[in-house]
Amino acid sequence: MSHCIRAARLAGLGLALAALAAPTASAQKKIRVLTTTQDLAAIAREIGGEDVEVKAIARGYQDPHFVESKPSFILEASRADMLVFVGLDLEIGWLPNVITGSRNRRIQQGGAGYVDASRGVRLQEIPTGRITRELGDIHTYGNPHYWLDPANGRVIADNILAGLRRVDPQRAERYGARRDAFVTRLDRKIVEWTSLMAPYRGLHVVAYHNSWPYFVRAFGLVVDEFLEPKPGIPPSPSHIAAVIRLMRESGTKIILMEPYFSRKVPDLVAAKAGGKVVELAPSVAGTKEIATYFDLFDHDLRQLVAAARETGGGSQGASAARPGRGGA
Repeated sequence: MSHCIRAARLAGLGLALAALAAPTASAQKKIRVLTTTQDLAAIAREIGGEDVEVKAIARGYQDPHFVESKPSFILEASRADMLVFVGLDLEIGWLPNVITGSRNRRIQQGGAGYVDASRGVRLQEIPTGRITRELGDIHTYGNPHYWLDPANGRVIADNILAGLRRVDPQRAERYGARRDAFVTRLDRKIVEWTSLMAPYRGLHVVAYHNSWPYFVRAFGLVVDEFLEPKPGIPPSPSHIAAVIRLMRESGTKIILMEPYFSRKVPDLVAAKAGGKVVELAPSVAGTKEIATYFDLFDHDLRQLVAAARETGGGSQGASAARPGRGGA
């Protein structure tokens, strides 16, 4: 009898120790977050920390408008607890197929894991009047490149936080603390970046594609013209000649472009106009050095300041009265 009692006690003690040692289900399970871009993934990692597993669909050097919808994306979406996307029809050419094909109720519109990162952003360039294909690739709801204003990093973080709290309320407090830490650091960096760019407020530039309205507003630049005559329309010989003439007459020296466009036309225009092409990363992971959202602006502003110094640009040399297409 004593052996039976001792065995029962030992078994009970073993079960109790096992229960104490075993982590809870919520502690074991990482929340699977799928994002459409590397920028959203970087911010999701800041908020989610060790509690999430984050994967991004688009590469940082890809044009997010034109991502090929692959079966592997649908598989990842089928497993995701949460989907975070840019919105404003940036991913309209491929994301709907991924969402529908996943058959994952959590990430369908209205689901707890469906996160539109643009909610609450002060949008730019919302078109008015009749929209036709003659206008080029116009975004009906406004320009979608809002993550290139670092102030919008706060809005993105809040949207991701709300999504994580919905799908994983048990760890809501931890997510909130990480969001606060991210925003505190972001606010400090915005002061640093603004100070860095202060001597170059009013700097006039030409841009290849209209990816930069939020960036130029944030840092006080002025876009004189685009190499694309209309969004998504390749430069024509007559338009190229007009841009060269404008740069020569106005003294604009810098051409901004993204890494996924050909440098042939920008290099030609820069050579003819005595300017310089500055290739900025439009997304996290656009280059090997850019691993975080903070790295993105550190890199791009460093490139821009170096080019402005090289070409003699700065607020002293930029005419505030000279009209531009966008920015300060």
